[in-house]
Amino acid sequence: MAQSADAPTAESPAQASDEVMQDDREDAGGTCAEWVRRVKLLERFRDKQASPEPSIADVPYGPHPLQTFDVYRPVAAESGSASPIIVMVHGGGWCVGDKGAPGVTNLKVERWVGRGFVLISLNYPMVSDGSNALAQARDVALALAHIQANARRWGGDPDRLILMGHSAGAHLVSLVNADSTLREAAGARRPLGTISLDAGAIDVPMQMPRVYRFLETRYREAFGETREEWLAASPYHRLDRQASPWLGVCSTRRRDDPCEQAKHYAEKSLELGVAAEVLPQSRSHAKINEQLGEPGAYTRAVERFMGSLDPVVAQRLKGR
Repeated sequence: MAQSADAPTAESPAQASDEVMQDDREDAGGTCAEWVRRVKLLERFRDKQASPEPSIADVPYGPHPLQTFDVYRPVAAESGSASPIIVMVHGGGWCVGDKGAPGVTNLKVERWVGRGFVLISLNYPMVSDGSNALAQARDVALALAHIQANARRWGGDPDRLILMGHSAGAHLVSLVNADSTLREAAGARRPLGTISLDAGAIDVPMQMPRVYRFLETRYREAFGETREEWLAASPYHRLDRQASPWLGVCSTRRRDDPCEQAKHYAEKSLELGVAAEVLPQSRSHAKINEQLGEPGAYTRAVERFMGSLDPVVAQRLKGR
């Protein structure tokens, strides 16, 4: 059986509200292109929360305008040592999202850059730019290779790099972690570990019949129509012995049951001799990302996994 980390809960039953369930309605559906237009319209009327300024912005890792990342560096580096790196990949249904969004960066920068980590948040071309999920995973692998090759220029340690992603980004980092051929094609090395924050597509063939009605078109755009295409982009099916340790955080509030997929992945990973854990959370899909970094049991549980990967990482997490 897969190992299961503690499952602390920060929200009371009275506060329980599953944002994914609230969005399961006909007027939220449509193609990625339609969703992009809707999000842009909503942003015109939404109060914008400030995000931290990156130390270095828009570093290119390829020729496309969205093949860029931001670097957040600690104010003071540890004497004589490079900093561990966290690479964050945003979600947005393979259709929307941005590396500088407050929920992607704010608490993570405050928590981990403040403890001596370099945090790198990256963009990647969207479905509406002509990229499906598999192409996006190749972009993430390309970014990983570029970061590993240049990390020391920003004070980072390329051998102590943790991949992290939320939602679609969680699928992408899990796929890059699982499939060594993706990394090899990009010239990337295995990361130290990978943290998947509520991916909805760890086992793509299992997920496709379960997809929320309003997401059906977008999933088909991301993964295609055939089982062969689904298998090619499925972390569970692409998992090999060259993967790194993996933590699957999953929402217990979602009707499509991402925890079942996370458990299957962890069980297969353990069978292959690669450490894996599942961390169920009674939080909405959005809050699993937005609340990571807040002081409390949830953040500590994720940090226990991070600390188990390497003694230098563990020391930094204790504070300086």
